[in-house]
Amino acid sequence: MNILRKKDEILAALGNIRAMERLHVDTHTEEKINNISGIKIAESRQGQFWVNFQELNGFLFMNSTILSHFDLKTSRGTKINILTEDYEIEIESDEKEIDSDFSNVSNTWITKVSFVIDPKEREIIEKRNFEEIEYKFKKERLRFLIKK
Repeated sequence: MNILRKKDEILAALGNIRAMERLHVDTHTEEKINNISGIKIAESRQGQFWVNFQELNGFLFMNSTILSHFDLKTSRGTKINILTEDYEIEIESDEKEIDSDFSNVSNTWITKVSFVIDPKEREIIEKRNFEEIEYKFKKERLRFLIKK
């Protein structure tokens, strides 16, 4: 057994919160990662981009789930750019407060974001008539290439 792990076990038994957190296995978040609803439309080294569509009160929502090795938490909202051969579509997130959950089992962050889209944008996404999706948050960008 690793000596540092043994030390954490002793500290956790004595009530050290940080040691308890290091030893904790997050099965709840890992279950969410393994059971994502929707279809994977894009991926890259930076992560995976999953979507499913929902209609509420006449509005069409694209609910996206992003798996990445980065914390995508922000309080200013996000944008995605859908890059096609001919043009670029920019879509703002429906909510401003975006939160990410971390799984220490797979060392992965899961982030759920919804976007209000129109039927034309839905068709482009469903038929995968784009080259790349760029997820913009804060001053960072994640790029995902189409998955055929």
